[in-house]
Amino acid sequence: MRHRIAVVGSGPAGLSLARVLHRHDHPVAVLERDPAPDARPPGGTLDLQEELGQLALDKAGLLAEFRALARPEGQAMRILDTDGAVLRDWQPHPDDTANPEIDRGQLRDLLLGPLDVRWGQGVTQVVPGARDGVLVHFADGRQETFDLVVGADGAWSRVRRAVSSVTPHYTGVTLVETSLDDVDTRHPDLARLVGHGSLAVYGVNRALVAQRNSGGHVKVYAQFRAPLDWHRNLDLADAEAVRSRLLALFEGWTAPALALLCHGTAFVHRPLHVLPVAHTWTHVPGVTLLGDAAHLMPPLGAGANLAMLEGAELAESLATAGPADMDEVVRVFEEKMWARAGRWAQFTTAGLERLVGPDPAEALALFDQIQPS
Repeated sequence: MRHRIAVVGSGPAGLSLARVLHRHDHPVAVLERDPAPDARPPGGTLDLQEELGQLALDKAGLLAEFRALARPEGQAMRILDTDGAVLRDWQPHPDDTANPEIDRGQLRDLLLGPLDVRWGQGVTQVVPGARDGVLVHFADGRQETFDLVVGADGAWSRVRRAVSSVTPHYTGVTLVETSLDDVDTRHPDLARLVGHGSLAVYGVNRALVAQRNSGGHVKVYAQFRAPLDWHRNLDLADAEAVRSRLLALFEGWTAPALALLCHGTAFVHRPLHVLPVAHTWTHVPGVTLLGDAAHLMPPLGAGANLAMLEGAELAESLATAGPADMDEVVRVFEEKMWARAGRWAQFTTAGLERLVGPDPAEALALFDQIQPS
């Protein structure tokens, strides 16, 4: 008898779990509140690490398809100081596949494949211990029971409430995102500055980062330490007002770096929230969490990778577990996830302090630690 499994959320974590279960011919209900896969912008680019995200894709039988889409050249990294001097200009070897980049939208479509996602199915509450399993309440008033509900519904997870009362807290660092389209044609100087991968400029308690996506698209992130309400009396929908505030915040920086902020037509406010580094919970039969729902951490390249591997590993274990073994499989998974995610959460939390902190030299030292020349 097959387990009735639901995963809430169609991000990298939920889709990795569902795709591996699908590979093992195990049914799974993917519950997603968005009405369609393209209902929201998919986000920027991700670097998938060989031992994490790429391993998850291998478990799903998708590694070859990923390599056909990925951009190994996107691993390149150029670092400037605020005066424009080039401090580092690291280029990957042509056959370097350690952390190739892929657009989030491309990764989503790759994972979706043949999956039958239940779009527009917003989950409002998950109640374990029901007579016939775990009771899921939907936004439209319906209810449904499952043997296992996996929360892969991100930072503000509704499923998390069934196992933990902890909520994310603000790190003190805010990102403001904008974009440049058709950069090679419309802004060739900036295209050359960013190169094939990423560009970063680090100052005191602030940074500018640009990342090349596919199709001539570049994401630009202004990062700075500020109160959560720093934008009080600022209309975030007024692009010119936001641009003016950011240019004032980065006043005195090299003109080419500031030019990254001068061409975007819209700005998105992204304050960084995290869960406690050692977030765990007392095991609740029938409910567990993956990815940001379980261990939201600073976006330093680990979150999506961990989420995907967790989904793939849990799926493999569930696909071979008997009805009486499912709860023990989940217990073992949680213990492994907590230990691994805790190590990464410590690293990324310390990394954020160095990348957006009082001493820009610490950001450079962190890069040298991760990517020695």
